[in-house]
Amino acid sequence: MKAFNHNIILASKSPRRSELLSKSGFDFTIKTLEVEEDYPDDMNVYEVPEFLAKKKATESISLINAEQLLITADTVVIFEDKIFGKPKDSMDAYQMLSTISSNKHTVVTGVCILSQHKQISFSDTSYVHLANLSKEEIRYYVDTYKPFDKAGSYAIQEWIGLCKIEKIEGSYSNIMGLPMQKLYPALVTF
Repeated sequence: MKAFNHNIILASKSPRRSELLSKSGFDFTIKTLEVEEDYPDDMNVYEVPEFLAKKKATESISLINAEQLLITADTVVIFEDKIFGKPKDSMDAYQMLSTISSNKHTVVTGVCILSQHKQISFSDTSYVHLANLSKEEIRYYVDTYKPFDKAGSYAIQEWIGLCKIEKIEGSYSNIMGLPMQKLYPALVTF
């Protein structure tokens, strides 16, 4: 079943977002622009993903025409009120995973849907309970999966998600990078 008739542009290079949108019945085209992912220093960390999704949409409006709509998103991992974005390198990934090991952390994804006449945005929050990761397991994961394009240095659908997640509260697709349980009805009614 195809869920939607509009010409959708997904402004994301994330293969996980493409997979989620495609498996949810949407046809779309990927177009991206490089947008600086900066935000005010005093901004509440839980508001950052939606702020960045809106910023990406606003700066990418030139990618769409009058018949198209644009979807942008940003996902962050938050632990102890600190954002864990994409790691800079192996050491950074190792440090992030060491920090969130044996702890519950928060995953927030902000989404913006934009046409030339309308914009809506929202965010979704999920909680992930991570089991203990040994130094060897972290090294194995970073060396094998190279999680340098992933917030918090891991992907829920890879080894850590399969073997080391004890519990999830909230949406699985949100943790992957696109909260489809919120996005689907928003697109259908847009």
